[in-house]
Amino acid sequence: MKKLPIGIQTFEEIVTGNYLYIDKTEFVYHLIDEGKYYFLSRPRRFGKSLLLSTIKAVFQGKKELFDGLWIANNYHWEETYPVIHISFSNIGYREIGLEKAINILLNDIADKHEITYTKEGISSKFRELIEQLSQINKVVILIDEYDKPLIDYLEKATINQAKENQQVLKSLYSVLKDSDEYLKFLFMTGVSKFGRVGIFSDLNNLRDISMEMDYSAICGYTQTDIETKFEDYFPKAMQRNNMDRPTLLEKMKEWYNGYSWDVVQRMYNPFSILRFFMSGEFQNYWFTTGTPTFLIKLLKERKIYDINDLIVGVSGFESYDIEKLETIPLLFQTGYVTIKKKMRQVYELGYPNKEVKASMMEYLVGAFRYEEPAKSAAVVYYLEEAFIANDMEKVMEHINQLFATIPYQIFEAEKESFYHALTHLLFTYLGVYIQSEVTTSKGRCDAIVQTDTHIYLLEFKLDKSADTALEQILIKKYTDAFKNTNKQIVAVGINFDSKIKEVGEWKKQIVEKLNTN
Repeated sequence: MKKLPIGIQTFEEIVTGNYLYIDKTEFVYHLIDEGKYYFLSRPRRFGKSLLLSTIKAVFQGKKELFDGLWIANNYHWEETYPVIHISFSNIGYREIGLEKAINILLNDIADKHEITYTKEGISSKFRELIEQLSQINKVVILIDEYDKPLIDYLEKATINQAKENQQVLKSLYSVLKDSDEYLKFLFMTGVSKFGRVGIFSDLNNLRDISMEMDYSAICGYTQTDIETKFEDYFPKAMQRNNMDRPTLLEKMKEWYNGYSWDVVQRMYNPFSILRFFMSGEFQNYWFTTGTPTFLIKLLKERKIYDINDLIVGVSGFESYDIEKLETIPLLFQTGYVTIKKKMRQVYELGYPNKEVKASMMEYLVGAFRYEEPAKSAAVVYYLEEAFIANDMEKVMEHINQLFATIPYQIFEAEKESFYHALTHLLFTYLGVYIQSEVTTSKGRCDAIVQTDTHIYLLEFKLDKSADTALEQILIKKYTDAFKNTNKQIVAVGINFDSKIKEVGEWKKQIVEKLNTN
């Protein structure tokens, strides 16, 4: 059984080290055959680096590595090309500065090829490197995580560093616009598109394949991949979870599938799948590899907490100005929402899967209540236990715990927005683990929680009364949709008292009793 390549992003190491490789070489062949200049945006940990490493091995003519793969008998291996491979994730710019880090990298590449520079400055060296290598053959340039020196500095306190790095990158990439005669192939990857206007203002011939249907599965795993390539790893996961294969597949789909860039194809995050098959446990793997602190802060500052069922036009996928970050493009490009469906000229976006939703809820609840994210998970766990035990006193106790940590002066200044944000987030988060629904559409109450035996319909009021909340449920007949479910239906009116920052009063009424026959 092949080893699982967790964290390994080098194609040659995967092949020679007896690691599992999901064949993406047909995509590589078509890229080379169809064009010359490409750009691909995908979230982190989605296989971009491995893709570039695979392309590099093809252009270097390492045919022996591709034995048994699609491209082995479909590519002309006779001609090889010099490759300049730049990965901004491992050049150490945070410690020594971006320009110095690039300068060291260019010197290292020159030393490897026995090239001596005659000029100083990164743009001059880059140009000279391309021209000298082209004497061997036309040059292949692969740039991985082109935007990382920007993403790392997007918070307000460090935005000036992002702008400084943007100018450094623009100087480097400006060399490419006049290098067409020396180039065989250029491929750039990144998480986002912000900065592209500033960095690529002169490089407008890049073909952006990020949302092209033909390349929607170029990174990540398809459902077919899961069911056919991971066959050896299912027995352990089935045993660990005490599930048969169909049940396990459905749960895997719920937790890790759902990413889409073309509305049609749904992809699994490869990092999460590899970690899942390694441990056999359903956990949040992808989110914890790089907490998006700047994004969480941005959502909190803008009081954005409901990021499901977003409707956007085509422009909603573009974001260019690092000083005026657009929320929806950032969420989409970084992988926290994905395309759910297309309706005429607009798209509906939402969480791709349970893993992302649960993690985002944990961090947002933590941010809005000024607590560590992990402590929010505990509150939701105890709230779930209280509902399952049909203990409404405990439910109110845990709701109060949610608000207890918010500094009073902050809550008092914007109590309504904090109140609505936290109640929404709390029950959306609960809904990841127990059937719960939060909606603002007419004809539904604020929250619906279902257990094996009960359906709770909850209506919240701020500085009014529990009677007012309860009457709304009964007068508007929110309970009608749940009759004949063979569960006890309970209406719960809750009034939150902003002066004491707690549930001031609550009342419940059994609308339909549990049929025990």
